Amino acid sequence: MKRLVLEQLKSWRDKKDRKPLILRGARQVGKTWLLKEFGRTCFKNVCYVNLEQKDILQGIFEGDIAVGDIIDQLSVYCGKRIQPQTTLIILDEVQEVPRALTSLKYFAEEAPEYAICCAGSLLGVALHEGTSFPVGKVDFMDLYPLSFREFLMASGEEMLVDYIMRGKRELTAFSNKLTQMLKQYLIVGGMPSAVNKWIDTHDFFAVDKIQKDLIAAYQNDFSKHAPKNLVEKIRYVWDSIPSQLAKENKKFVYGLVREGARAREYEDALMWLSDAGEIVRTYNVTKPDVPIKAYADLKSFKVFLLDVGLLRCLSGLSPKVILDGSRIFEEFKGALTEQYVCQQLQTIPRLQANYYWTSLSRAEIDFLLTDGIRVIPMECKSGGNVNAKSLKSYRDRYAPTLSIRTSLLPYERKEEGLVNVPLYLLFVIGKELELEEV
Repeated sequence: MKRLVLEQLKSWRDKKDRKPLILRGARQVGKTWLLKEFGRTCFKNVCYVNLEQKDILQGIFEGDIAVGDIIDQLSVYCGKRIQPQTTLIILDEVQEVPRALTSLKYFAEEAPEYAICCAGSLLGVALHEGTSFPVGKVDFMDLYPLSFREFLMASGEEMLVDYIMRGKRELTAFSNKLTQMLKQYLIVGGMPSAVNKWIDTHDFFAVDKIQKDLIAAYQNDFSKHAPKNLVEKIRYVWDSIPSQLAKENKKFVYGLVREGARAREYEDALMWLSDAGEIVRTYNVTKPDVPIKAYADLKSFKVFLLDVGLLRCLSGLSPKVILDGSRIFEEFKGALTEQYVCQQLQTIPRLQANYYWTSLSRAEIDFLLTDGIRVIPMECKSGGNVNAKSLKSYRDRYAPTLSIRTSLLPYERKEEGLVNVPLYLLFVIGKELELEEV
């Protein structure tokens, strides 16, 4: 399957001031496959090293770090001479050997001609625990589950995606197809193994089995990698997410985690899940202005999972809802729709989208988007119901130059900067805001 991040990796390869690259992302989102595919298609040779075998490999990075010695030993380990520019070195699960992370500083300073990519599923957790990190000596890139755009391409709709990305917004002939495929995506989600199973079988229940296995693997990670005093709390937080999102007001409530729970007891558990890339937090803002982070209320937030398919599975919602018209967009108060929107916004370069706004009169804007220059309100509507009282209230109060409403209605630019973007076209937001070229 095609991953759009591959084009970013190619740009990194060609940078004159290239530094070692760290590819961040949760477990099972396809980091290892992507880096190997990058090496296969863009380099003459690949030296792949999985640092989970640290009993064998950590000796390479011990003592005084000498780049030449590391290259020689990795060459022996891989069975092929590592050459500058033409060999891609992949250090997988790099957080398992902290000295390997430290070595990236020396590669950046002394041997930038070597192409090194690192991946780490729990890298964020390791850094939070105090692992030394070569600040300013590495480039970063993030990998998420497949976006809906990537899902369409994996489903054989590359021509349709290309047509849309060329600026075509009149899609009457394709709206039913896109809506149907969006329903499929809300069931299947974007985890690569689930998408592969869907493409191979078109069996929702086979996909459901894959998703249950993924959820079990994440839950096993809690016990294997989290501090013992946090394991039970992490499980409580994780299990509460469907009920958190089922509320009309989706603000995270500690009382739904466990009766009598307090913020100070569970903040570390939330931080662990966030560092592992398994949840996304969006924060309420006291004022929708730039820099938006300065106005975030860190005590008032929502919690989403990393993937809409996993949320659907964790909630116990049967894949059969796909057969019930637009019901899937309205299940437990539109939680799947809002999760889907959150997930798609994460993949748009140069866009900050982890914020929302509420007023004292209970008006709420589901997402605030910013490029660091302006703040753009986005209201999400399930199905075709677009009675946008909250958006009107926001627009009357703050007069934004651009506002976005997303629903199942067709694309339309209305008066005074209001744009309706269909849920199945969210991947064009980057182009609409002129944040990306492709």
